[in-house]
Amino acid sequence: MSADHIAAALQNLVAFTARVEWSDLPEAVRHRAALVLSDDMAAMVAARDEPELVALQEGVARSAGVAEATVYNGRAMRLDRYSAALANGCASDWAELDEGYRKVICHAGIYCLPALFAEGEAEGHSARDILRALVIGYETAARVARAFTFPNLVLHPHGSLAAVGGAAALSALRRLPVEEAVGAISGAATMVLPGPYTHPIKGSLCRNVWPGIAAQTALHATDWAALGIRGLPTALHDVYADAFLAEPDPAELSEDLGGTWAISDGYHKVFACCQYGHAGIEATMRLCEQASADEIETIHLDTHLKARLMDNPDPDTTIAGKFSIQHIAATAAVHGGGGFEAFSARALTDPRVAALRHKVAIAPYEPVPDWPNDRPTRVTWTLLDGRVLTEEVMSARGGPDLPFAPEEIRDKIRGITDAPYPAMAPALETLMDLDPTVLSESWAMLAARMTAR
Repeated sequence: MSADHIAAALQNLVAFTARVEWSDLPEAVRHRAALVLSDDMAAMVAARDEPELVALQEGVARSAGVAEATVYNGRAMRLDRYSAALANGCASDWAELDEGYRKVICHAGIYCLPALFAEGEAEGHSARDILRALVIGYETAARVARAFTFPNLVLHPHGSLAAVGGAAALSALRRLPVEEAVGAISGAATMVLPGPYTHPIKGSLCRNVWPGIAAQTALHATDWAALGIRGLPTALHDVYADAFLAEPDPAELSEDLGGTWAISDGYHKVFACCQYGHAGIEATMRLCEQASADEIETIHLDTHLKARLMDNPDPDTTIAGKFSIQHIAATAAVHGGGGFEAFSARALTDPRVAALRHKVAIAPYEPVPDWPNDRPTRVTWTLLDGRVLTEEVMSARGGPDLPFAPEEIRDKIRGITDAPYPAMAPALETLMDLDPTVLSESWAMLAARMTAR
């Protein structure tokens, strides 16, 4: 397909989304937007004490301009909107508890929200405005992810997609004319990061800052589009197909507009690691009801390709641990689950976990079924007494096929936010209930209320 086909499809997509009002969205989509916003905000808060993130945010604060927007780190930090977007964006994926899009590799919520939070607070937009823009930005990022298919996991989407999603969300929030919005999105596409997928697997914390850099880039690209500094309408094709060698499909950008909304196909996490390992954790939790980690002689995983690529028995940073299939299997066995503590720095150096990582063998799960069972894992424990225990999970909970109950996500949010921000969970619960008063409240007032002590 030619670059012109992609340009025309993007034009159609933006022309459609520019007309969408909050009242046009189905009730279920509105609730999903509020749930995604609340869950991703909690993910930002969850990372607040990670030492490298603390140092990064303090460094950003030293060079920041006039305070305009809140950094959700429990330390009463407010910065200029560009610095706040950077700081919150870097926090958004640090704990690996953010929401994601299940149909392709894309975490569209955190590609939109850091910039929306900053812009919304600085400019007095309402909570309703933020949610509408989130749905539109999410739709754009997910459609771009679907429109360009890569033959293998070379580029991490946090680098290659986030600026595009952020620019689309900001364009919707600012209600830009269609041509200007296309220019902002196209401009952002030329400024994306070619973040290598190997970096998180091998432990590089650079991966965690890609959404923050992208949020700041999205703000700049959208600002500059108003000045006439825009990308070509063909930029998506020029970058993803010509430069990054993806296979383009223009229909994914503009087919069935309004028929379904991508945000409805998201998944949520209660395990603090890459979602590719979640089926294995669920299977391990079942095994923990039958035996203890101290009884294990070997662990064998039959799993899908994306999980097998996370092959690193000796992770040396927390991000490497979250992307190590051996560590995921071992720490889940020792801790009986995959919560934040199971993927902490302390768990990484736990002698029991370290020893168990080297008892893990991996092999292909064959045949891999179609979506949504395309990420299955079978976990087999051979015990010291000779017993063999096996559990299999075809699809981890949290996706559209096996969603968590809303109360489970609310419990997760409360568990993360109650200590640093006692008022945050109650405020977010009224937002998730789509309370008309809260929807009409300015984001600046809501942010101040959520972070009050």
